[in-house]
Amino acid sequence: MRILIVEDTPDVAEAASASLGRAGFACDIAATLADARACIDITGYAAIVLDLNLPDGSGRDFLRERRRAGDLIPVLVLTAQFSVEDRVGALDEGADDYLVKPFDLRELEARLRALIRREAGRAENRIALAGLDFDAGAQSLRVNGAAVTATRRELALLNLLIANRGRIMPKDRLFDGLFGFENADVGTNTIELYVARLRKKLAGSGVSIETHRGLGYRLDLDG
Repeated sequence: MRILIVEDTPDVAEAASASLGRAGFACDIAATLADARACIDITGYAAIVLDLNLPDGSGRDFLRERRRAGDLIPVLVLTAQFSVEDRVGALDEGADDYLVKPFDLRELEARLRALIRREAGRAENRIALAGLDFDAGAQSLRVNGAAVTATRRELALLNLLIANRGRIMPKDRLFDGLFGFENADVGTNTIELYVARLRKKLAGSGVSIETHRGLGYRLDLDG
């Protein structure tokens, strides 16, 4: 899942990006609203982390602009403003959740997972399909009851495929969900490598990843 962090304080942005990266998210950082607009014009995001006070404008104005344009991407607002009026104002203008600075990075991860689950219509992190048991929050995978070791990107790919179960996912869309702009030197053919590794780890689970040549990949139950 790819996250856009709109935050002009380098220490905060980099700490959030590193923490979310360890949790399996691909992150892009925008230090200004202009940079955020440019990122959104180029690629899609599962969620946006938005600071309210930015060098070139108000995050609340940006949020209002996105909602008026019909953009439904979940937005978690970061604010140093403690008043109820400020928080209620952000929620009324389209924010899905908020955190008051300073915040615990573990809470940021948990709140983002909850927003993304809600958007996908899921109630919890854990998903069981046939012999596959996957917990996105715990970053754990079991096949037929046995723990399976997988890299964070393999688990991120599995999460994307499960979230879109039964639908063919184009290779470039999977790539965009796994890699940020800082990975510009990585080619889309890398997805084939991750799919091959994941197939081996899911063998015998009753869940398979189908290749649809020229179209992409689809995860579904065998048979």
